[in-house]
Amino acid sequence: EHKMINKENASLKHEIECLRNKPIDNKIASLEKENETLKLEVDALKKMFSKFSNSSEKLDNLLGIRRCVFNKAGLGYDEMNNVKHFQKYIEKKDTKNTSTSITCNYCNKNGHTTHNCYHRKKEMHKRNKFKQNIFFRNQMFKLRTIWIPKGTFITNPPGPKATWVPKSPT
Repeated sequence: EHKMINKENASLKHEIECLRNKPIDNKIASLEKENETLKLEVDALKKMFSKFSNSSEKLDNLLGIRRCVFNKAGLGYDEMNNVKHFQKYIEKKDTKNTSTSITCNYCNKNGHTTHNCYHRKKEMHKRNKFKQNIFFRNQMFKLRTIWIPKGTFITNPPGPKATWVPKSPT
């Protein structure tokens, strides 16, 4: 009977030891989970605050550099490093033998262009002379204009008030 009590006592002690370690294991597991979540949160906050600290450093650098207003490199804009430049190669078409003589578009004659066309220059000279003559005529016969209040001058009177008769030779 004594041996049985000792065995039972040993088993109960072992059970007590297991029960004491069990809550500690649960606490350790829960604390490890909490530690991992807090580490993730700290990393996220570091990333967020690093943006602010980096932006203040960038602002200090930009103010120190004194670049042109329109140059926005360093403010989050791409500095043309990531831009893809596409070059499209166009195959050269077979050129037909066209006449190399120059044709004027004004008089349709070969040998000169519209810019150097003597027919066009002659026409322009005539037009300029005509415009100058009209200008000088207008200067000579410049009429005097006066201001008339609105409603006092009738522009289209309703018919003649007197009849015009040619002068009789007497």
